[in-house]
Amino acid sequence: MRKRPVPCIAAITAVIPILLLFGSAALSFELEQRVQSFTLENGLKVLIQERHLSPTVSLYIRHDVGAVDEISGRTGTAHFLEHLLFKGTRTIGTKDFKAEEKIREELIRTGNELDREKRKGKAADGEKIKELARRLSELQDRESRLIVHNEIDRLYTENGGTRMNASTGQDITSYFVSLPSNKIELWARIESERMREPIFREFYSERSVIMEERRQMIESLPERKLWEQFLATAFTAHPYRRPIIGWPSDIANFNYDFVREFYRTFYAPNNTVIAVAGDVSAPRVMEMIRKYFGGIPAQKIYRPHITEEPVQSGERRVFISMKASPRIAMGWHKPPLPSFDDTVFDIIEALLSRGRTSRFQKRLVEGKNIAERIDAANGFPGSRYPNLFVVYGTPRGPHSAAELEKEILAELEKLRKEPVAAAELEKVKNQIRMDYLRDLDSNEGLAGKLSYFEVVAGDYRYIKQHLETIERITPKNILEVANRYLKRENRTVAVLGGTDR
Repeated sequence: MRKRPVPCIAAITAVIPILLLFGSAALSFELEQRVQSFTLENGLKVLIQERHLSPTVSLYIRHDVGAVDEISGRTGTAHFLEHLLFKGTRTIGTKDFKAEEKIREELIRTGNELDREKRKGKAADGEKIKELARRLSELQDRESRLIVHNEIDRLYTENGGTRMNASTGQDITSYFVSLPSNKIELWARIESERMREPIFREFYSERSVIMEERRQMIESLPERKLWEQFLATAFTAHPYRRPIIGWPSDIANFNYDFVREFYRTFYAPNNTVIAVAGDVSAPRVMEMIRKYFGGIPAQKIYRPHITEEPVQSGERRVFISMKASPRIAMGWHKPPLPSFDDTVFDIIEALLSRGRTSRFQKRLVEGKNIAERIDAANGFPGSRYPNLFVVYGTPRGPHSAAELEKEILAELEKLRKEPVAAAELEKVKNQIRMDYLRDLDSNEGLAGKLSYFEVVAGDYRYIKQHLETIERITPKNILEVANRYLKRENRTVAVLGGTDR
């Protein structure tokens, strides 16, 4: 039996300062020497880093698909599909698959007919709608009696799984879990079945769940409503303007056949990256991945044409009338990674709002006491296409959103006019390096970062490239980028509540 090394706490905690001292050169060595990269014949990309510090492993599956890949009239499909993939497979989540399948075929026919009748609007047959709805409910009850609910969750939890979850973004969809390292074959079996042949159980009831989720998480929460309207204003043509959860009329008409076709197109091995970090043997992991995932056929990935966002030629403003504390969101169009200007905005974000010594915190929150909270974020709402640099905040009463906006713009004007001091710039660079390295210090953080940049940037080694670029940025670069993008004609402002009209 292989002896498991006992981690030395002093040695582990010494890694971050050493990497910080030697910068991207040390990180480059770590990545190049320790991350093992494989590509199966079907195009599945696998990244593995062995880290024998504890008997655990973190596993990420990232599919290169998100809300941005949906077509008009089908918004919310990627998010809905994420929900459906927790419903199980032919062997997981069922008491009698053959009986269940017969019911589901009839259920889908009935649901499609009901949707078609409802779409007739005023010309719809009310009695027919009632009868079809009654029939659909009856079929759902019969289906439910054959389902083992939440079996994927149960299998992971009973086998020591933690932090199991999934997420859908504008650019990617992710599934992740941490497990005892001797349970990796369980993961391979579950995830390969979900990828090969998921069963979209409870399709119509889950559609109703998403509708309720939208009501509770968007319609009823002023801040979420602010962001939805902000994006719909900032982007006039590009699909980043659409909400990930979908527009209400699209959710109400989720179609089984379309969702299945979306799954077949984008949940293909040649559109997927797996990252594994933890107490594993790379050859053994690859043996299991080839066994379980190798037979899944590659697909031709057809992406819809993505409309480019036209250059903004004037400030846009939107007011959201809701009974709520005032808030403000502001955004400026900018390029995506891996452009140099995008990396400069990472510096600008940190200068303005990272930590207690940041400019916003010192001057607007603690100094002038005009804001309860104020933050900046680079790369919103996605990173694959040109996106936004955003600033958002909540004024502290009795100050208004208009007053806070004025102070924010004054701080941004300083970035356009005054070079950043060398000491302040170096402090911010150190913060960015430290945050990166801290994220990479855990199995979950490492697997997440490797898989994310492999999908979005095309190469996990973008982590190294990014830090190298950070080191090269000068005060002059910040002045140039601030003047190029942080100007009125490139700005969108959304205001929630208050009386700032």
